[in-house]
Amino acid sequence: MTTTTASGGRPARPATTRPSLRSRRRARPGELAFKLALQFCLLVAFAFLVALITFAVYKGWNRLDARLWQEMPAGTASRVARAGVQSAITGTLWVIGLTAAICLPIGIASAIYLEEYADNNRWYNRLLELNIQNLAGVPSIVFGILGLGLIARIIGLGFTVITAAIVLSLLVLPVVIIASREALRAVPQSIRHASYALGATRWQTTWRQVLPAGIPGMATGSILALSRALGEAAPLILLGAVTFIRFNPDSLLSSYTTLPIQIYNLIKEPQAEFQELAAAAIVLLLGILLLMNSAAILIRNRFHKRW
Repeated sequence: MTTTTASGGRPARPATTRPSLRSRRRARPGELAFKLALQFCLLVAFAFLVALITFAVYKGWNRLDARLWQEMPAGTASRVARAGVQSAITGTLWVIGLTAAICLPIGIASAIYLEEYADNNRWYNRLLELNIQNLAGVPSIVFGILGLGLIARIIGLGFTVITAAIVLSLLVLPVVIIASREALRAVPQSIRHASYALGATRWQTTWRQVLPAGIPGMATGSILALSRALGEAAPLILLGAVTFIRFNPDSLLSSYTTLPIQIYNLIKEPQAEFQELAAAAIVLLLGILLLMNSAAILIRNRFHKRW
């Protein structure tokens, strides 16, 4: 079998089979239709989101003032015109602050162990990874049932701030671990090898080289996980947050309410005054969520490194 040679005596490259122009033309209408369908779905979802936000702002515009965070909730329609959601805002800060204090150190430490120290050939490490992946998809109401039966009743912490924080920590802990592992995995192995070559130990390499390089991704994932915890209402309904609270929590064992639960209580009332206050609280909650997500995007763009 003879092969042809190109000019200069070098053997010519073997001919590669390429799809004909007709077959490529056949694929284009389908690709275009699929792309248009995706864009249409995105447009519909965005339109519904804009409509809901616009309706909430229009409905609660008259209540978007200092009364919203300076005044306590009211139980009657005659007093709701001067009422606010101060106890819900304070309770949200308590719960989310404790959630961050519990889940972030545990989640980041677990990610460091699984990514830098764990032996994937060990059965218990594989079982641990499998459980983390499965827990990330468990509905939030299941964590509420777990918190009600185990933490509130068996352990005896009751319907308090610390119970809500523990349950929300369990809810977002898999997300924090997965996001932190991905951030650590994105750090090139060459950095680790260079550190080992200079005589550093594994812990020194992890603490001084890997962690600083992975902080942007870990911070972004942690903020997004806390944003999810901020908007959760289902597990807190089972943990006693639906009670009418007119005081701010002052300890870990205080009763509490949060913004999603306060909105849930207000929206049930038929009076227009309650509906306006609920709409204003929705706008406030959306604003906090947008600020947290914007902070996550800012951290990612500001400190992101391309290796």
